[in-house]
Amino acid sequence: MAPYEPEQNTSESGGPRAGRRKAARYVVPVAVAGVAAATIGLVPALATSGDPDLPDVTAQELIEKIAASDTQQLSGNVKISTDLGLPSFGGDLAGGFAPGGGGGSDEGGDGEGSAADPQAKLMELASGTHTLRVAADGPDKQKLSVLDDAAEYSLIHNGDDVWAYDSKSNEAYHSKTEGKAREKAQGKDSGDNSGKENLPEGVPATPKELAEEALKAVDDTTSVKVDGTAQVAGRDAYRLVIKPKQAGSTVGQITVAVDAKTGTPLKFTLSPAGGGSAVVDAGFTKVDFGKPAASTFDFTPPKGAKVTEADDAKSGEREHGFKDGGKDFGGKEFKGGQDRDGLDGLNGLNVMGKGWNSIAELELPGGQGIPTAGSGDVPPDAQRLLDSLGDQVSGEFGSGTVFKTRLVNALITEDGKVYAGAVTKDALVKAANSATAAK
Repeated sequence: MAPYEPEQNTSESGGPRAGRRKAARYVVPVAVAGVAAATIGLVPALATSGDPDLPDVTAQELIEKIAASDTQQLSGNVKISTDLGLPSFGGDLAGGFAPGGGGGSDEGGDGEGSAADPQAKLMELASGTHTLRVAADGPDKQKLSVLDDAAEYSLIHNGDDVWAYDSKSNEAYHSKTEGKAREKAQGKDSGDNSGKENLPEGVPATPKELAEEALKAVDDTTSVKVDGTAQVAGRDAYRLVIKPKQAGSTVGQITVAVDAKTGTPLKFTLSPAGGGSAVVDAGFTKVDFGKPAASTFDFTPPKGAKVTEADDAKSGEREHGFKDGGKDFGGKEFKGGQDRDGLDGLNGLNVMGKGWNSIAELELPGGQGIPTAGSGDVPPDAQRLLDSLGDQVSGEFGSGTVFKTRLVNALITEDGKVYAGAVTKDALVKAANSATAAK
């Protein structure tokens, strides 16, 4: 099937326009190895077969089909992988950065935290290849299992209860949603996020979640078209291709395979502008849109399992300097917005540029950056290690280091400024020079 361009890529009726501007500003993560990995996640390209002959549709019609899709019931397997070009640190290190993470019994910890805490455990999706088993039956029942060779980690939402279980450590983590999912589904959500903090955030794990995040960034800096058809997990699908119009972005294109019948995204692929394998590729290898068995969502902790209650874990976090509201961390107050959503609450946050070339500018606590060559602040061996992890750059802003992944790059200057975005090194240097000249 030949490509079809929409008449208007960004019309009011052509996609998720409401709130798009704000979402587009925050499409760029700031922390290269942390936020970037957590918001991206995922597989070597999954093999698709066939080129089904489907009725012609425009991109606008396909976006509307995705927005209108209301798949309440499904089950299947998703293969997911991430190739950011970062060293593999392993799940224990990644989880250790999350509040409440680490300290599980399999790590010889002191009993604080839980190896089953979703906020820590799901960070493992930030690298490597993983197979997930997923199931859903409406807004009150979902299950996601991460399958390893000799272990399984499951996250189960059933009514007001959220259970997580790690078979490797025989630990369980329990929290309550306080009926918020049901109230939201019934249109009674007051906007209060009470209970939401007990659920894992920021780790899209299905093609639909990834596609929704990508579509939030669609604006006049974006080209959107239908580019043929494919077959994924035995289902006929359209291929929706999203590309930046601007030069300087590290994003090459995003491809979403959309189920022709239901409008459900079946496969998501993010390709870098520099070529090579996909940075993100997640897709169903098996999918069934029938009602899962009710027993799928039942869970009782096995005998002898260590059970951690979310309220108890949060009390421990506060005692160690993690405070509710996101305004304090170890006693340091962040200046800026008090909203925990997106990047608000970071020190001196400013977003430069537009669309795919957006660059986040902020300040490190203390106003001090990473030592550069010749500063004499670190031993020579340590300096060589720092130099090997990034590129030394200089300009009107002074000097600094650019840390690179295959998607997100960040410039940290000697005076503690950070410029980060899904843009090239040259774009970061230019942004730092412009910010300096404007002051």
